[in-house]
Amino acid sequence: MNNADVRKPRLSRTAAFILFCLLPALIPVVVLTYFPIFKGIIMAFQNYSLFNLNDIRFIGFDNFKTVLQDPNLPTIMQNTVLWVFISLILQFAIGFVLSLLLYQKFPGRGVYQGLIYYSWAMSGFLIGIIWRWMFNGQIGVINDLLLKMGLISERIGFLSDPKWAMFSVIVANIWYGVAFFAIMLTAAMQSIPEELFEAADMDGANGLQKMLHVIIPYILPTIITTTALRVIWIFNFPDIIYAMTNGGPANSTHILSTFMLDKIVFGGDYGLAGAIGVISIVLLLLYTLFYLFATKASKAGDF
Repeated sequence: MNNADVRKPRLSRTAAFILFCLLPALIPVVVLTYFPIFKGIIMAFQNYSLFNLNDIRFIGFDNFKTVLQDPNLPTIMQNTVLWVFISLILQFAIGFVLSLLLYQKFPGRGVYQGLIYYSWAMSGFLIGIIWRWMFNGQIGVINDLLLKMGLISERIGFLSDPKWAMFSVIVANIWYGVAFFAIMLTAAMQSIPEELFEAADMDGANGLQKMLHVIIPYILPTIITTTALRVIWIFNFPDIIYAMTNGGPANSTHILSTFMLDKIVFGGDYGLAGAIGVISIVLLLLYTLFYLFATKASKAGDF
């Protein structure tokens, strides 16, 4: 028996042991994540309604045709784009400014960090309820502040007027997501070697030049990763909208994820909801591939 024959069963036992150790972590992921995904994809091609469970059958692409022919779909797609990109841009911009401030050493920095990170520790649904009260057209604090500042002459129905409803839910989402970028970008900045700033000082760089040529290039991998993830999370984040407007008034604040929930909660139509879910997966896959290609993510962070 040669050495190779001796090693082979030892490697197999090692692999089996590793697999055995991973099973407690793998089983919940498979059962709670991958199985629902595959089941949802199958449902997308079925007539699957809670009101008629005796008539579950494959119907091809009929659910997709129904979704694509929905008269509300153009508004929903427009809302989805506004919801994702306005939220992302302002969350990132405000979070980046806050991270620059938090990167500086000053008395009480920990207290300020705690206050800024507070929103990220709350549930999205609870935040939606709080902002629903703040934007209330009769007793909301936003209307009171605007009236006292003289910016408006009468109360605005922020959540009951279709012209203001989408704006209101996006404001709440921006407030919620700023903390994420502040946390991640501050952590990335704290890993920048002091030698880079010392070299920049020796070259006579000012604050803006340090930000453009030291900070941003160094934390670029974090920026690419966090913005890519945040788009996916915002896209799949119906909590605030559902708590504030429930997609109304007159479907004016529906995005794809709330539209999907609406089909499940009120319509009981898992087939249509599955089709919307598959469309969402395809859109996010295309976005991710395009984003990683456009940003040249594999080369990010190279000096």
